[in-house]
Amino acid sequence: MDLSNFYALISATCFTLVGLWWTVVERHPEWKSEPRGRQLAGGTYLAFLLPGVMAMFAQINPDTPVLWRASFGTAAVVGIYVNVQQILAERSETSRGPFRRNRWAVAFVYLLVLVLGVAPELARGVGATPLQVASFLLVLLVILAHGLTWEFMMEPEDSRRA
Repeated sequence: MDLSNFYALISATCFTLVGLWWTVVERHPEWKSEPRGRQLAGGTYLAFLLPGVMAMFAQINPDTPVLWRASFGTAAVVGIYVNVQQILAERSETSRGPFRRNRWAVAFVYLLVLVLGVAPELARGVGATPLQVASFLLVLLVILAHGLTWEFMMEPEDSRRA
């Protein structure tokens, strides 16, 4: 698949998922009144928004890397911060699924995105262009976002209360 088509597809997919997530949140007003529910719903929102934003910026003149590198770096810093906050908030929880127990993997993938944005020449070490490596990382982020969303949606309502 051509990279411009890939990034257009992933961007459209992620923004569609953001819109669908807004509909889900609208149907759960209790999340807005519970601190833990707000944090998890916001984390899910960003789990789809950040890859969508990165994919959108990757499409703007890929031959001039400063824009995609800056957007990937910024999104990665936000992704790392949000996921570390989620990890810290969930330390004492015992009934978490495999995605939430391993949320560190999301922070790690965002760290790889940040490294790629800062030092894109590292992609050449695996025989790929920086945007090819970034596309693989975005796919991982979307897969992890789906797993985290599923677990959030399936957990009992009382376990989200702070």
